[in-house]
Amino acid sequence: MSPTPSPTASPTLSTSQGARFARIMGVGTYRPRRIVDNEEASRQIDSSDEWIRARTGIHTRRWAGPDETLAVMAEEAGAKAIAAAGITPADITCVIAATFTYLKQTPAVATDIAHRVGARGAAAFDVSAGCAGFVHGVVLAADAVRSRGGHVLVVGVERMTDLLNLKDRSTAFIFGDGAGAVVIGPSETPAIGPAVWGADGSQADAIEQTAPWDVLRGAPGEEFPWMRQEGQRVFRWAVYEMAEVAAQALEAAGITPADLDVFIPHQANVRIIDAMAKRIGLPDGVRVAKDIVTSGNTSGASIPLAMDAVLASGEAKPGDTALLLGYGAGLSYASVVATMP
Repeated sequence: MSPTPSPTASPTLSTSQGARFARIMGVGTYRPRRIVDNEEASRQIDSSDEWIRARTGIHTRRWAGPDETLAVMAEEAGAKAIAAAGITPADITCVIAATFTYLKQTPAVATDIAHRVGARGAAAFDVSAGCAGFVHGVVLAADAVRSRGGHVLVVGVERMTDLLNLKDRSTAFIFGDGAGAVVIGPSETPAIGPAVWGADGSQADAIEQTAPWDVLRGAPGEEFPWMRQEGQRVFRWAVYEMAEVAAQALEAAGITPADLDVFIPHQANVRIIDAMAKRIGLPDGVRVAKDIVTSGNTSGASIPLAMDAVLASGEAKPGDTALLLGYGAGLSYASVVATMP
């Protein structure tokens, strides 16, 4: 009778060691050449410049041309962010693209972006979380830096016009195109707080594509799928629910509204932004980003575009404490406190 073999101990796995803290090191943007006013955006619907300004705060938006693809816009924004961070493309170890308007199912557009900016061998993947995607990317990037080190390029990039039905009064005049990017890297001090994120799938139909892509297979007469949303439903959810998420993010970071310098929410609607700021209890001295006025709602690109705009205008400065809040389709959300680059 053979002796019973002694149990073999499980091997001890090595783990990676990253930076103690992470921060936003630089920001860069790309805004399409074509500026579209409210009159042009509403030609196929019953609306007006006055009504659009009153209901959304939007005066103009940018619509991308055929040559301004997601990869092209992301490359421009990414290259600027890398330069602003004071590093080289070779220092980028990961590229995260936050987008839901890439019409090619695979491979991820992030792989093309990584190649274009010169981040050879960097990990690259897309995040599809609608208008909340960019903040999801920032959270993932900060965790990657803290666990592995390196530098992560996070790009929010959208061509919303590819999914717009210009005859749909709920979306035709709201959306714009563009790209914004940040580099997340090591920090000597805490500069990106804990994330508060989540989703409410029971409201997934509040913002959605009208039909899946497979309806086009074998159905030549089928209408191309568009994006649709229930504006009032989303408005109520954003104002009431997202103010609570913002409060949780501030608490997680150990600060109060009075400690903030700037609030950079997803640029969905000026009325939503103003209502949220009021419910959060922001003091008068806190600057509130409103890039939507001239950019429209650029979904996953809106927060980095707004971040760049407040820095460029002098409304915010490097080192300021900012509250980032993304929310949208899913309905999904993500919020984090961060130090401005």
